[in-house]
Amino acid sequence: MASFNQIILLGNLTRDPEMRYLPSNTPIASFGMACNRKFKDAQGQDREEVMFIDCSAFGKQAEIVNQYCKKGDLLFIEGRLKFDTWEDKQGGGKRSKHSIAINNFQLMPRRDGGGGGGSYAPEGGQAAPAPARRPAPARPAPQQSQAPAQNQQQPPYDDQPQFKEDDIPF
Repeated sequence: MASFNQIILLGNLTRDPEMRYLPSNTPIASFGMACNRKFKDAQGQDREEVMFIDCSAFGKQAEIVNQYCKKGDLLFIEGRLKFDTWEDKQGGGKRSKHSIAINNFQLMPRRDGGGGGGSYAPEGGQAAPAPARRPAPARPAPQQSQAPAQNQQQPPYDDQPQFKEDDIPF
């Protein structure tokens, strides 16, 4: 029977990444992520629901996340859902939780305009697409005479949609 396990999330880090190493010296960066959902309830009131998710990056991805990400940063991730179980040290009972093992990720621009925008995919993989940006449509080059014009500037390209902060769901 076929199965499919893929998660795509865009959210903010709830804590700085914590780096540790497996006995094989493989780095692991663990961090929390918050994803928001805005909706109207049955009475028409605006409501917001926040989902907190534990995430882990491995290898080179872990090193990059640990180096460039911090609490509050916006991150786009693609990964798989995993189920962890362990014995509780205090009560001896079984414990469990779901978390995300990251396959690809993309650093998103910060609201203050600094940093972000890079992506990383493991060797042989494809980098995750940027969900919030689309490439500008190709424009034909203007016809120019043979002699190059001095200090000729193109008008700004205003075809891109403009978003207000209230339009963004997080």
